[in-house]
Amino acid sequence: MKKLFLLLAIITTLITQAQQKNQIQEQRPKLVVGIVVDQMKMEYLYRFSDDFSQNGFKKLMTDGYTFHNMHYNYMPTYTAPGHASIYTGTTPAIHGIVGNEWFNRTTGKNMYCTDDASVKMLGDGLVKEGEMSPKNLQSTTITDELRMTTNFKGKVIGLSMKDRGAILPAGHFANWAFWYSSTGSFISSTFYGEKLPDWVTQFNQEKKYMTYINKGWDLLNPIATYNESLSDNNPYEGKIDKTKDPVFPYDLKKIYDQKGAEILKSTPYGNDLLADFAIRAIEKEALGKDDITDFLTVSFSSTDYVGHTFGAHSIELQDTYLRLDKTIADFIANLDTTVGKGNYLLFLTADHAGAENASYLRDHKYDVKNIDANDLTASLKKFSEETFGANLVLDYSNANLFFDKTIIKEKGLELSRIKQSFKDYLMTFKEVKRVYTEEEILNSTGNDYYSNFIFKGYDPKQNGDIVVLYGTGNIDHGITGTTHGTPYSYDTHVPCIFYGWNIKKGETHEKKEITQIAPTIAQKIQIPFPNGTQSNVLSEILK
Repeated sequence: MKKLFLLLAIITTLITQAQQKNQIQEQRPKLVVGIVVDQMKMEYLYRFSDDFSQNGFKKLMTDGYTFHNMHYNYMPTYTAPGHASIYTGTTPAIHGIVGNEWFNRTTGKNMYCTDDASVKMLGDGLVKEGEMSPKNLQSTTITDELRMTTNFKGKVIGLSMKDRGAILPAGHFANWAFWYSSTGSFISSTFYGEKLPDWVTQFNQEKKYMTYINKGWDLLNPIATYNESLSDNNPYEGKIDKTKDPVFPYDLKKIYDQKGAEILKSTPYGNDLLADFAIRAIEKEALGKDDITDFLTVSFSSTDYVGHTFGAHSIELQDTYLRLDKTIADFIANLDTTVGKGNYLLFLTADHAGAENASYLRDHKYDVKNIDANDLTASLKKFSEETFGANLVLDYSNANLFFDKTIIKEKGLELSRIKQSFKDYLMTFKEVKRVYTEEEILNSTGNDYYSNFIFKGYDPKQNGDIVVLYGTGNIDHGITGTTHGTPYSYDTHVPCIFYGWNIKKGETHEKKEITQIAPTIAQKIQIPFPNGTQSNVLSEILK
């Protein structure tokens, strides 16, 4: 009888230990996948819905949890700050990525968000394309926290056609980040390793990009079904082929012979090639194959290139999203097969949205303007010389005005008077809504809605003496295509969908902020917050 009780006790202990082990494993998925769609407006999920398949965006929205009213909470709404903010859970004022490229007040020089002259390129491309790392990112990312929590056993890999779209989400401790070069290869830098993994070299040798180049770009569906867009040749879209009107089909081989492999970025096939590469990475890096959580970040950039060139109402943009829908459907199917349904947590969002083309609005009797920053800079310099007898404008870019403090000191001028004079002058421009000095930004009480946006995007060690806010609908861009960067809803309103592991079906229309994504994932998979996060979470998917 004693032996029987002892045997039962041992069996009970083993069962309890097994249950505890399973409970621990269930606290985290095998793989987290972060998808960022560059320049995606939330409205595209509505506008193009009738033409989407059942297995792409619709599947995510139907079977996942959709936040219909997700917004960025700072200015400037650019690519690099967007990716950094998603993964750090904070804004440029804290994580330090205040633009894609910017004039830095402290150094007095222009800088690029991921520049790092201390590293070298791995792979085939122009030398400068590979001198990149996350060293300018001042906060940790959710991917960094996963690496540390797993004692660096969980893998983190970042992928994008853009360097910044791969590097910033992957964080400081990533195993690898890979981005597309002008030669058609995926490259990296010595920040991550001494040589490219063999599977990346093999992928590059296959030259899969030429498969897409050779097939050309024609419409996925009959042209009559693209009735959510303007005509195929309209005055608001730019060109990728300067020798012909912007109409389908596009002979990509001809353009490739003129411009090289860069052209792939400005077509839907840039997204397809990246998805091919992501699927290869999952296989060769064995992501999601053990009980230690891995993290794959994927940023689809072609939507941004197409949007900038052709605009928000072009058939080219609509075709790009219809093709991306199919690409995402195939990617989800691959995850279901390789990682397993219910074993991965996926979220999809965007790094910013995009404005309407100002010429298009103006032609429909909305009095807005295409702003030329060069013309505005010239006006500021002329005003400075006429008012103060010298050019005090050191730089004007990204709506930031920097003064030349050396000249100001030499002439014995009062900086506060200079700021007020320039502010008064800028307010005479019809397209300027408000102007904020450094002191006004840093002393913001939060009562001024737009000042709060600027405060969250402002680093006093890097940004300007004055920040300019253009009025709604006015864009710093040419007459074709579109751009982004403002605190207005057309630039801030992006999709946000969670899908997969422990995600219930549902939706909400309550307003949320992009900086809630990273801390939510941290709580969901029970790891520390990124060190600069604002820590507000999306409680809907934690229940």
